[in-house]
This record gives sequence, structure tokens and C-alpha cells, in this order.
Amino acid sequence: MTVFRSRPALTALGATALLAVSTAVPSEAATPTSVTSAAASRSSVALDWYDTTAETITSAGASTQVTNNRTWAISWLAAARATGTVPRGVDRAEYQDAALASAVHDALIALAPARTRELDAALRETLDAIPDGTAEDRGVAAGSRQAALTLKSREGDGLDPASVNAPFTVPPAAPGVWQPTPPAYAPATQYGNRLAKPFVLRGADQYRLPAPPAPGSRQYKADLAEVRAYGVREGSRRTAHQTETANFWYGSSLTLYTAPLRVAVDRAPRSPAARARLVALFHVASVDTQIATSDSKYAHQRWRPVTAIRTGDIGQDPAWTPLHDTPAHPDYPSGHTTYSGAAEGVLDALAGPRTAPYDLTSPTAPGVTRTYTDWHRLTAENVEARVFSGIHTRAADEAGVKLGRQVAGETLRDAEGLLRPAR
Repeated sequence: MTVFRSRPALTALGATALLAVSTAVPSEAATPTSVTSAAASRSSVALDWYDTTAETITSAGASTQVTNNRTWAISWLAAARATGTVPRGVDRAEYQDAALASAVHDALIALAPARTRELDAALRETLDAIPDGTAEDRGVAAGSRQAALTLKSREGDGLDPASVNAPFTVPPAAPGVWQPTPPAYAPATQYGNRLAKPFVLRGADQYRLPAPPAPGSRQYKADLAEVRAYGVREGSRRTAHQTETANFWYGSSLTLYTAPLRVAVDRAPRSPAARARLVALFHVASVDTQIATSDSKYAHQRWRPVTAIRTGDIGQDPAWTPLHDTPAHPDYPSGHTTYSGAAEGVLDALAGPRTAPYDLTSPTAPGVTRTYTDWHRLTAENVEARVFSGIHTRAADEAGVKLGRQVAGETLRDAEGLLRPAR
């Protein structure tokens, strides 16, 4: 089935930021390159299953970002565990390819059963390219076993959509205290993240941030003035490029980082085991970062800029409206920048801080293509974007980067134990 060879999925994700590097993601109309050996046909098994995972989540994923990151983390953690140790007397490449495909396949079927037919077809295609024999058989068995054990270890972890959006009682209105925001004044979301079971953190509060700048402090006033001037919908001081930055990074972080992670997977580690480790650790860190982010958000319950500007005692402006609608949870820290900080930490460590140029597009900035040569600029743009969108203060953005990097560091320090095959 050529659908899993030419990978039209990434060109049709719609909700996913698309990678514009033609050598990494052939277009839907591209003619698949013929292969001359079984080894050549298996050279991109990890990339094939990366794309299959992305397609699966796009087609049958959950309504909450952290739940979808959990799906990535479980599937690829199982793959990393299955490929980490190769039995003696079998071909390493054949075993690892079979183990990776089997692990991701079985985990995804458990987490997205609506895609069973497509996932079974993808597994058949992978295994058809691997010579029948002991290496393939033992790899498939190892992948299945690690998928089952990893899934079992995460049962009841509180990362299902209903648990993620557990009810939160809004505190009485007071200076600096979060309140539902216009235009929808929707109930708070993501409160339940802080109650979920992390992968590596000892608890959601392990890296709880210190309190944000106090209302009336010099930094608070400067941050609010910046958002007021640059984040307002009409009459802003933003340049056209700054508005483009705000629009480019407005979508979900999982969506926007699917393509950069694929660049790293394609370019840095070459063995199936190394590629599986990279994807697994990236998404483990992202899940734990979102848990830690929710903890700090709801521990400090800092109001959003729109509330501060409309109702506060510094130049109150009841008509002030941000460029983008404000998400329904507290300001401090920014979830986009915690995600970016964690992503940068893992990518720098496992793929190197710089890479050859790669192009990205964004579903929230149609027609815009941006070129990058590292991972840090993605973080820097996220910091600026949230201010230009009018939905976060700079203090919340910068604190978010710090928190994400701390969780990434914890994930990398714990990697050996985390990736050890489950028993």
C-alpha cells in the first residue's frame, strides 16, 4: 500500500504544521523512489511510523493536547524499550525495525482503535520488507510485549480528556487573580493536568515556579505596558512581521512541533533505537512539562492581561481587546513557552543545537514559510508571539521557558531508567 510509503498524511494534516523540506516529506503527487534491496526499503521504518503516528492522532486523536502527547509518549517509549536491547544471534536492523513497528502499532491500536485497519496495513507493509525469520519474529514479540507493559503502567494516569479538564472553582475577583476571559468567559481548562501522574517527575510541583511579579511592581507595570501596546487587536505598535509571528505560533504546540521533531528524527540519530529514544523522550518531557505548567498556573492563579487592562487600576481600559482570544486558564506561566523550552532542551541534547536549514509552515498563518537552522529560535519566537498575541506577559513567557528546560533536564537525567525494558 503506497499510502504509507509516499506519506501523503503530512501534506494533508490540516491541523498540523507542515514540513516544507521536500527530501523529508514527499508531496502527495510524488512518485515513490524504487528500492533495490530489502535494507533500502527498510531504511525509513522509524520515519514511516513517525508519520503513521502523526496521521493517527490527526485522524483519531483526543480533544486535549496532553492526551495526544501521551499517545506519542507511550507508543514511542514502548518502541525505545523494545529496540534498546538486541538478542544475540539475530540481525540487529531486522530485529529493531520489527520491534519498533510492532510496539508503535500495538500501542496506537489500544489508544486509537478507530484506526485499526490503517495501522494493521502499515504493519503488514513494514513486515513484508523484513526477511521472514527469527529476527523478525523476536522483534515483533518484543514490540508487542513492551507496548502491553507500557500501556499497563500508564493506566489511570489522569491524562484522559475528562480528567485533564477537571472542574476548577473560580476564586473571588481580586487584583491579580484569574477570572474567566472574554469573549466566551469559558470555564477554566487543563486544571486536571496538575493532578495527573507524571512519567519522570516526582510530582507536579517538583519545579513549581516562584510567584510572578506582584501587581504594582516595576516589572509588572513594564510587562503590562508592553502587552497593552503590542498585543492589542487594533492600533497596535506591532510591525507586520511581529503580527505574522503571533499568527504563526498561535496553534497548539503539539501541532507546531510535529514537523521540527521530524526534522531532528530524520537528520540526527540513524538507528531505529536512537530515533525511538528521541521521539519518546521528547514526548515524555512534553507531557511532564504540561503537568508542571498546570501546577504553576493554578498554584499562582495569575490573571490574564485582558483582565488586568480592562479591570485593573493601571490605565483601566474596558474596551481593550487582544489580537487573539485568550485561552481559558491562568497567565503564569505560558504553556506554549514551557513546551518550547522542553522541546529545545531535548532536541539540543539529542540532535545538537544546530542543523541544516529547514522550512516550516503553520495552519494559523496561511501562505507563510519560515526557515530555521536551530531549535532555539522556535523558543524565542514563541516568547515574542504570546506578547504580540496579547494573551501573556513576558514574565509568564520567560518563566515558561525556564520551567520547560528544567523538566527536559529531569527527563534526560532519568532516561536510562525510563528506557529500560519493562518487566
